[in-house]
Amino acid sequence: MDDTGSPSPVELREVAVHLATTAAALVRRRREEVFGHDVTGAVTAAAGSTATKSTDTDPVTVVDTESERLLRTELARLRPDDAVLGEEDGGDPAATAGLRWVLDPVDGTVNFLYGLPVYAVSVGVQRDGVSVAGAVVDVVAGRVFAAARGAGATLDGRPLRCTAVTQARMSLVATGFAYDPARRALQGALLAGVLPHVRDVRRAGSAALDLCSVAAGWVDAYYEHGTNPWDWAAGSLVAEEAGAVVRLPEPSALSAAGRLVVAAAPGVHAELAALLARHAPGGLER
Repeated sequence: MDDTGSPSPVELREVAVHLATTAAALVRRRREEVFGHDVTGAVTAAAGSTATKSTDTDPVTVVDTESERLLRTELARLRPDDAVLGEEDGGDPAATAGLRWVLDPVDGTVNFLYGLPVYAVSVGVQRDGVSVAGAVVDVVAGRVFAAARGAGATLDGRPLRCTAVTQARMSLVATGFAYDPARRALQGALLAGVLPHVRDVRRAGSAALDLCSVAAGWVDAYYEHGTNPWDWAAGSLVAEEAGAVVRLPEPSALSAAGRLVVAAAPGVHAELAALLARHAPGGLER
């Protein structure tokens, strides 16, 4: 606790780790129960276990909703007076005053559906709209990324540091794409402009894990237009506390606004930002 009686970022990080690891265990167990052992889980999913959200290519599964329900139940027990914003069960995006927990119960649901082992549970906590602690658990690998503002970022307890790359042409860049076809076309055009100027591009399918990959040095940078607060609330802090330069939307902005998230090693952030501005001078807001 600080002098005002408010929990410290380190204390909040421990709660976030507990929440994310508990939900990840549920997601791991329930995937096998709902989809069986086949790697082609999207084909063998039990009837009624999936639905769609913003478009017919934007899925949600019963496991997403079960995971968020577990997270909210634990928060009601541990932090009953804090606000909550979750991907599936909502909350008021504009209510950013005080402490707010921002939950992504399964980040990378399409990967989860297909059995592609790149999906995570993300739990961030913000104070007045600024992330102060968070945890991202790679469900399949069991890796735990965590951060507390001012206290650094870790992977399974080991300190993280982003890369020392100094040229965009030598950088490996992660990105992602929206479900809306019109925005996806704009993102494709932007990628075509960026690709000749970087080492290569990766698209893993989980914004939270992409941000943590910047922190771990597995990629040098990440950018994406049109994410939601639950996509970046925890992972952006992990990247920032590992030394990355991070640019975020306002904390109330949802994906429809098309705002940009960037996390990059300090040596290439300015050059990457210039590339993005050159090839999408008006941004991708729509």
